[in-house]
Parts: sequence; structure tokens; C-alpha cells
Amino acid sequence: MRQSAPLERIFSAYRVTLLSVLTLVVCLAMLSLADIFWIQEGRTLTPVGVMRMIAGGVLVLLLLNGYQQVKRALRDAEVEQQARLDSAHRDSLTGVFTRAHFIERMRQHLRPGQALSYLQLDMDNLKVLNDSHGHVAGDAALVHLTRTLHDMLPQALIGRLGGDEFGIAVPGADNRAAMVRLGDLLIARLGEPVAIEGRNIRLSATIGVAMAPADGAEVDVLMAKADLALYKGKRLGRATTIAFEADFLADERHKRFVERELRAAILLNELELHYQPVFASDGKTVLSHEALVRWVHPVRGQMAPSAFIPIAEQSDLIDKLGDWVLRRAAADRVRLGGEGVAVNVSAVQLRRADFALRFAEILQRAGRTGREFTIEITESVPLHPGSVELQNIEKLRALGVLVAIDDFGAGFTSIEYLRRFPFDVLKIDRSYIMHLPGSRVDGLLVSAICKIARSLNVSVVAEGVETPEQLAYLRRAGCEQLQGFLLARPAPLHVLRPLAAPAAAAA
Repeated sequence: MRQSAPLERIFSAYRVTLLSVLTLVVCLAMLSLADIFWIQEGRTLTPVGVMRMIAGGVLVLLLLNGYQQVKRALRDAEVEQQARLDSAHRDSLTGVFTRAHFIERMRQHLRPGQALSYLQLDMDNLKVLNDSHGHVAGDAALVHLTRTLHDMLPQALIGRLGGDEFGIAVPGADNRAAMVRLGDLLIARLGEPVAIEGRNIRLSATIGVAMAPADGAEVDVLMAKADLALYKGKRLGRATTIAFEADFLADERHKRFVERELRAAILLNELELHYQPVFASDGKTVLSHEALVRWVHPVRGQMAPSAFIPIAEQSDLIDKLGDWVLRRAAADRVRLGGEGVAVNVSAVQLRRADFALRFAEILQRAGRTGREFTIEITESVPLHPGSVELQNIEKLRALGVLVAIDDFGAGFTSIEYLRRFPFDVLKIDRSYIMHLPGSRVDGLLVSAICKIARSLNVSVVAEGVETPEQLAYLRRAGCEQLQGFLLARPAPLHVLRPLAAPAAAAA
């Protein structure tokens, strides 16, 4: 079997050195014999002795040179072997290191006292790009990202940790502020238009930063802390670079506490549903109800939904919580009266391929039909042809479930949503209602939304009605359904029963 090139170079250097040394040893032996002859003649310093001394010096030089050659050959072999290993552990799409090999290489650089900066990068909305333009576009975006990383950080170690998540290790760097600036520059570069599949697309990413040895001297610790910083950036709105801070650990402990306690509350049925009625324009006739989850913690007291729902969305708890809400709403449906019940559904729930199937099974077990329920989604839900989210909505609509856009007008895609996808209800965001009737601009927008909805045969609900003046203005604007504290606050079922009874009797 043919030996590898590095081994051949090592053996070659070794053979040359060995032959040279053996040649000199033979020469020295012969000179020694001659020297003995000269000494017998009574001479103290002989020409042979001088030659033997010179040969001895040459031997020493040869040994030193041979050592250097073998050492250099070994070093070259090690570099070549590392290059071979690196090549065998490259991601097939992007060419950066695989997760396991990246972690191993990073571990080699994390020596005691050795500075290293670690950046964890997550692409923003890559799934949206895949759904809207195809996976070829998503792959092109990842390739563009890694090229940009190599251009900006040619000496860094770069690894693909997951589908759209990357790790960047910069050995020798320990300036936290400089790394944050570097992350921001990278995000700015990604934000420049790039041609992907014939379209100019701007990419975005969120980056978390951790430093060694300040934040930790182990790979796992650095990655965990950078991950905390990254998700802090996600919660702050994405497209940002956040460096780890010690306070993040306290936030993480709180998150784990809430997650653990919420899991127990769901299992033990300790949550509550409050219902807020939706009224006809007369402000008296109850048309439907919106189900709102409430959690009264035995120690912390009333927990606002904003304090636990985002945490639930970061784990499988959002699915369990959503199923619990739907089961309870289905059980309460008969006693509520009105035309139906609306439940809020997050983008995370709609992302599950089995969401519509689970929804249908819960209704079937409760003996309810889809026509009795509405799901409320926000404009943050990415709806694209062929996407899992849209497939779930289409399956639910086939069951008779109505679909409402909650907080309509608060985002940037409202008109696009109406143009491309069928909806049954628009719930005007309360930010447009709160300044009525004083704000002329808000008044024009509300009137325009009502006109658009009527032309599309879509129902309109005004949220956040809190004053008689707002109520009067919305009636004049043609808003058919109203919801707010002026008319009724969210309340448990037993409080609402007298209110719901007339509508139920009329039905």
C-alpha cells in the first residue's frame, strides 16, 4: 500500500539524516585507526586527529540539521493531517465546519488564560424566505451569509450549528465592545440587497456574544451564554447584536421557574378562562365571546399573559396551553351562548404540522362543530402559498372555523394579508380606537377599514372601546361589532352567565 505524502516526507528526511550520520561514523572509525598508527610513531597532534575533530563537528551539525528536518516534516504532516480532517468535517452546503468538528476545534483554542470571542448567529425569518421563494433561495442565503463571514473574519473558526444557526470563534479577541460592533457591521452587510433567485433580497440575523475567559472557559458554557444573549436579541426585535450579561442568568432562572410552574398548572388544571363579550353595534346584544387565559399563581398571584405566554412559545408548552384553552372553551360553549367563541392562536402553534388535526379531535371529543369557533391570529403569522401555517388555516376553514386577524393595522402587511388570503373577521387594533374621536387621522383609517371590510363581506370588530364618545363614533363609522371595557370586562363564566343567557335563549 502506498504511504501518504506526509509520511513519505518524514521517512525521507529520516533516511537522509541516518545515511549521512552512518557515513560520517564509518569515516571517523577509519580516521581513528589511522590516528592510532600516527600516535605509535610518537606524534601528539596528527593530521588525522585534526580531520577527526572536523568530522566530529560536521557530525554534530548533521544531527542538528536532521533533527530540524524531521521536526519540520512532522509539523507539516500535522498541518496537512488537520487540513484533511477539516475537509472531511465540512458542511456540504456552506463549506464551514460541521457542529461536532467546530466544537472540537474551538475546544483546542480554549486553553487556560487564552482569550477567545464567541459569536452565535441565527438567521432571522429564513423559514419565511424558504416558504415564499423556495428552499433554493434559502440555501443561497446561507451560502451568501458564510461568504460574508469569511470575508469579514478570514481568521475565525466558523461552524454550522443547525439549519440557520452558526457559531463564530475568534481566537485572541477579548474586547466585548469591539465584538458587538463587529456583529453590528456584519448585520449591516447582510442588510445590503443581494440577488437571490432573480430577486433583490435583504437578509437579517441576530447575534449573541460571549467571551473567554470572562464569561467561561468551557465550550458548553460559552455557547449557552451566547445563546441566552441571542434570544434576548430576538425578544428585543431581532437584527441586533447582544453581549452576554450576568443578569441574563437571573432571567433564565426566572424563565425556567415559570416554565416549570406553568407545566404543573396545566397538568393540575389550575388555569382559568375569562371571556370578554363581543357586542353588536347597539352595545347590548352579545354576539360572541373571546376566550382569554388567566393564571393565578399560588405564590406570585395574578400572572399577566405577557409574563408566561412568550415563555410557553419557546417550548412545547404553547401546544399544551393552546389545547387546554380549546378544551375548556369547548366545554363552556353551551353555557356561553352567542354565536361562537374565539381563541387566540400563536404563530408557533400554527407552525406545527398536526395543529389542525389536534384542533379537530378536541372539538370532536367535546361534541362541538367548527362553525362555533373562531381562531384569532396576528399579522406576524407568515402566510405563504404552501406553508404549514396556511395549510393549517385551510384545514380549519374546511371544518367551518372562522379566521380573524387580531390587532389589524398594527403591523406592516395588513393590506397584503387582505389581498392574498381569505379572512372572516378584522379586529381593528386598539391603538386606532384610543384617540377617537379626537384624532382625525385615526378616524379616517377606522372608517376606511370598515368600508374595505364591507366590500369584502368581512366582519369588523373594534377593540378597546372605553368611552361613550368612542362608541358613538364607531357606530357612525359603520363598525358592526364592538369590544371593550366600556361594554364588558373579561370575566369568568359564572359571572357572564346572566349576560349570556338572553342571547342563548334567543338562539
